[in-house]
Amino acid sequence: MKYSLSIVLLFGLCFYRRTCFADSDAVQDVCPTANPAEKNIFINGFFCKNPAAVSAADFKSSSLSHVGNTDNFLQSSVNLLTAADFAGLNTLGLSIARTDLAVGGMVPLHSHPRASEMLFVRSGIVIAGFVDTNGRLFQNNLRAGDVLIFPRGLLHYQLNGGFELATAFSVLNSQNPGGVKVADTMFSTDSEMIEKVMRLVSLSESGVTEIRNGTSRTSD
Repeated sequence: MKYSLSIVLLFGLCFYRRTCFADSDAVQDVCPTANPAEKNIFINGFFCKNPAAVSAADFKSSSLSHVGNTDNFLQSSVNLLTAADFAGLNTLGLSIARTDLAVGGMVPLHSHPRASEMLFVRSGIVIAGFVDTNGRLFQNNLRAGDVLIFPRGLLHYQLNGGFELATAFSVLNSQNPGGVKVADTMFSTDSEMIEKVMRLVSLSESGVTEIRNGTSRTSD
């Protein structure tokens, strides 16, 4: 009886102390097991720098200190720093981004499959929101100093709701959060994407030609 109770207590301790969790979350889309005989090995993350060669410069970046280029169709700029760009982030489960929104600018619907996001508005007015898996919209008007959370994997967006440049910074809890843009994914005019859609919906060759011609006209 005492032995059984000890086993139960041990498993309970493991559960509540978070010491018996499964593998950590992936920081890449896929990571198949590498053949040791292969010369090129891809790991789930990045190799660590020699500790003797680590310096203070590895933990500082000035990449987000300047306003991004908003002279584009969306009138916005998003500069995301991951472990691939900022060496000090490796293994820390963090990345950071700067978003600049010109008047009328927007960051359209997108999601991060491997991270939640905390958005901090530094200046301007930002209309931001996300949609949950039941289709419910959560939208807020944010001003300088406000913070908003985008839960992991949910579609979200940002709009400039004012009459001046708006700037926000985001912290994401993955060194490689990934990004899925709804518009680019669904309405890409890339020929390969059109062929994939054709196979999925079994369109005739003439139907595919019409779609290709239609998307070409739309992009012109």
